[in-house]
Amino acid sequence: MSKKWIMGLLLALCCCTVARADEGMWLIQCLNQALEKNMKARGLKLGAREIYNEEAGGLSDAVVSLGFYCTGSMISEDGLLITNHHCAYSDIAALSNARRNFLEDGFWARSRAEEIPIRGKEFYFLKKVLDVTDEVDALQKDLLAKGQHAGSRRISSIMERKYAQEYPGMEASLATMWSGIQYYMCLYVKYTDIRLVGAPPVTVAAFGGDEDNWEWPQHKADFALYRIYDNGEPLHPSRHLSISRKGYREGDFTMVIGYPGSTRRYASAAEMDQEINVERPVANRLRGRQMDILRKWMDEDPAIRRNYSNAFFGLSNLAEMQEGEGDCMKRFGVIERRRKEEEGMHAFNEKTAVILDSLNALYAEYAHIEQQKVYYRETLIRSMILGQSLLRMGGAGRDGIPHQRTLLGQGFNKTDARVEKELLTFSIQEFLSHMDTMYLRPIHREMKARFGTDYQAMSQWIWDNSCVAGFGEKPVGDILRAYQGPIAEDYLYRYIRELNIVDLNSQEDIAALNDLRRRYARARYRYLDAQGVVQYPDANSTMRLSYGRVTPIRPWDGVYVHWQSTARGLREKYDPNKYDFCYPNSWKYMLPPPDFPVNFLTDNDITGGNSGSPVLNARGELIGLAFDGNKESLASNYEAVPGYNMCVCVDIRYVMWVIQYQGRQEYILKELGLL
Repeated sequence: MSKKWIMGLLLALCCCTVARADEGMWLIQCLNQALEKNMKARGLKLGAREIYNEEAGGLSDAVVSLGFYCTGSMISEDGLLITNHHCAYSDIAALSNARRNFLEDGFWARSRAEEIPIRGKEFYFLKKVLDVTDEVDALQKDLLAKGQHAGSRRISSIMERKYAQEYPGMEASLATMWSGIQYYMCLYVKYTDIRLVGAPPVTVAAFGGDEDNWEWPQHKADFALYRIYDNGEPLHPSRHLSISRKGYREGDFTMVIGYPGSTRRYASAAEMDQEINVERPVANRLRGRQMDILRKWMDEDPAIRRNYSNAFFGLSNLAEMQEGEGDCMKRFGVIERRRKEEEGMHAFNEKTAVILDSLNALYAEYAHIEQQKVYYRETLIRSMILGQSLLRMGGAGRDGIPHQRTLLGQGFNKTDARVEKELLTFSIQEFLSHMDTMYLRPIHREMKARFGTDYQAMSQWIWDNSCVAGFGEKPVGDILRAYQGPIAEDYLYRYIRELNIVDLNSQEDIAALNDLRRRYARARYRYLDAQGVVQYPDANSTMRLSYGRVTPIRPWDGVYVHWQSTARGLREKYDPNKYDFCYPNSWKYMLPPPDFPVNFLTDNDITGGNSGSPVLNARGELIGLAFDGNKESLASNYEAVPGYNMCVCVDIRYVMWVIQYQGRQEYILKELGLL
């Protein structure tokens, strides 16, 4: 089957009706008549070109990528942007200190003059998408004919540089679909003058904390407000969303537009099995213990809670997601179902059979090695929160020792020596207890010979002989940084120069495995296409649309769960003895009425990166923000399970209530036309 024939089929059908339910993260530029017809059958009141239209503009012009890690949307003609609180979490934490704790107390600007600039932010508006498949194919052939390297990074660099020159003032990003079957050049306008406008206290925004994360019902005010400025003035976007306060009913049409980060729905059964059953249990156990250490110290000291809240949030969110993913993969038989499909693929044609056999053999051979990599990554590279500063120091060599010490000082200001020492002790114990002896370097052998299994003594020895002990008195190159890995060119680097655990299996094997994964993805696409299955590509931080409806979770063992939560849950769950369920005292006396809507469920297909995405009704009006999934949806990285994959949303009416009655931001309410 020729690539040209496949391309023709894609252009005709890439956004048609999916084979089951309303699953799909559809490319925004592929909203053709077939998909529009299917969406209208579900209740959509708009035409496809009202959603995405490069010439005249559409709803998608109001949707913004927050550095390709979250999504936001414009809600006023003066640059006001709304997203999730957890997307703004690191900014709010960075602005907080003992004197003004915006994380715990919330932040509400009373005028534009009080809006706080956020350094280092980059927000992107998608302006144009070009199909460059033929051009990429020609470039690859030309480079190979000249005997030059034609890998994905070089192709992207050449193509992006070319289109950035052709479209001055825009950022060019090459996106690959189906591992090379199709290529798109996405052109963005970037803004960097971003200011924080408002955010509720974390115990309100994340009410229920870890206990309610990935659960239903939830009762979170998970939102934050930014404003985008252009040349010192509020940006006037070409499009902003209208806010609906009319609500919705069960069965109503919903649409989510955003930037889902990544999915692996074209992964082989062998890849899934290794990830879920070989690597994940080790990583989850290690992260869980690190969280226990952080939680203990955070409960003891408010200052430690403030300094470590962002790190703990990242760990807990990832750990719970990955543990739940493993449970759902088993519960819904995802790997077994993929293996069954691969039996058909094996018989489909001879080349596909070779790919499958080779993949299965490689994964079986390297299972233990991949597990060793997890121990290296989670105990050395991610052993301490302060380790991030040490890594940055390694990249600052050309700026000299003073700058490296400045970076270390910044790390000290955000951490606590007691916490870091305990994390270091734990990492040493896990690393030396589980790493194969053949992979240890001289410094690790010296530690074992000198201290045996006294990991506390090892930790103290490393600490006392490093730049973190007596800050500023020790050389930048030290034992701690040597123990952690090849970070800087110093006198100890000769001991750990080859520590990079990637060398556990050769670069040739890694290249072969990556090539087999790409070939498998293309083979699976062709196999499913031959079965008449219309497909969408894996999420890859390009703008996507998903559609669905307001709906409860499919009953499990006869249990029905309602599709909406109310402020009654805020009262019933409140517990002054639990941090996650204890909002500020002032909040207790200003709760919404018991029946006031707080969060709701839809069956839109989303994933990481969709956080903050606008949830729109049939008329394209904003009714909420996507902020979470349910625990039953956690297999969706590999496969969407109809009836169980839910999108958890904060109701825009609850958001506006918080802004009005807690934030008391009258200038924002007037800007939105609500006062």
